[in-house]
Amino acid sequence: MNTSRAGAAGAIAIGLLTVTACGGGGSADGKMHVWMYQDSLAVVQKSAVERFNEDADIEAVVDEVPGDTYQDKVRTVMGSGDQPDVFFNWGAGSIQPYVEQDMLLPLDDALESDPEFADAYISSVMEAGKVDGVQYGIPLRGTQPVILFYNKEVFEDVDAEAPETWDDIIDLTDTFKDEGITPFALGGADAWTEQMWLQYLVDRQGGPEVFQRIQDGDSEGWRDPAVLKAAETVEDLVERGAFGDNFASVSYTEGAASDLLAQGKAAMHLMGSWEFSTHLDQAPEFAEEGLGYVAFPALPDGEGDPANVAGNPTNYFSVSADSEYTEEAVEFLKTTSSEEYVQDMVDNGEVPTTTGAEELLKDSPDPDFATFQYEMVQDAPHFQLSWDQALPPEVATPMLTEIEKLFNGQISPEEFVDAVAELQ
Repeated sequence: MNTSRAGAAGAIAIGLLTVTACGGGGSADGKMHVWMYQDSLAVVQKSAVERFNEDADIEAVVDEVPGDTYQDKVRTVMGSGDQPDVFFNWGAGSIQPYVEQDMLLPLDDALESDPEFADAYISSVMEAGKVDGVQYGIPLRGTQPVILFYNKEVFEDVDAEAPETWDDIIDLTDTFKDEGITPFALGGADAWTEQMWLQYLVDRQGGPEVFQRIQDGDSEGWRDPAVLKAAETVEDLVERGAFGDNFASVSYTEGAASDLLAQGKAAMHLMGSWEFSTHLDQAPEFAEEGLGYVAFPALPDGEGDPANVAGNPTNYFSVSADSEYTEEAVEFLKTTSSEEYVQDMVDNGEVPTTTGAEELLKDSPDPDFATFQYEMVQDAPHFQLSWDQALPPEVATPMLTEIEKLFNGQISPEEFVDAVAELQ
């Protein structure tokens, strides 16, 4: 499971800020503290801190916080007087409580005063680092769009081509079902996997404005016709057998959904781009030879741009407003667009969110897949952040429950709309 996706569950845990002292952060020791989610990718940020320290007047240090406790510790420390100067987050809903309490440094002035800095990142990715139109986050990791993966061998066996249209999706569903193959793997035991379908269906049907209205706090946005149409499409897919008969008990986090695809028991799988790394680790031959990938198709009569992308734009660095080193912190943030930083990301298997990184992708572990992702994101007019990260926790948690009910046939599309519209 990737860091960005794992963060969604943590983001939902954010509640009222707890005013409790917590050691290990802040500037009491005369150093600029950078809090990082502890995982194998953090090597990139640690190298960046080392380079920064070569010329900086203040010493920066990386404080790695275990992933399973990261959000809880950030929530606690931000409510104390000992905040980190710079900290890793998921943007949007994950930092909104801190913005509302004026705990974060707005970065618009820094971007306006340095056009090279402002233009260094893909614009659709920068959007997810904003709250109420103000920039509070700067991209620090690779991008992870949701992609439609497929098993090339299974497709060849039935003489089928990768889907390009929604009609193709419906035809392939019927084709694979007749062959006794589950058309789409779905880890329905984890509701966020089902959310991916609704995200794309709503966007393709009504465009990004539909969910933006919801994200802006207007609960009536859920009653947009595009949401009902998307829910009806889900109902149709389930009834057609697109996800098989037991998807509700299939776990993505335990690897079951990915195994279905790799073993040819399922033909396709809508999942974040980290799915490639999952297969590369667990079924390398399949990842290198048998795994195909395409973008989510347009819907007939849909108003959304089929080039739009959903998923996790990236992770972000934000600066504590009360830091003694806000100027130094901003200078550190600028290093995330440097060639050295971006090269480290590529070498570590990540797909950068900076502009003009095409040439560097040849050094990626899989240049073709990296280029596909990069161009997909770079060309996207809009990159929709995962709903459960974009919305405040008091909405995101019950929303996932209602999505699960919809997929399980426990509520109708109309009941789904009514239920989520009452959450805000």
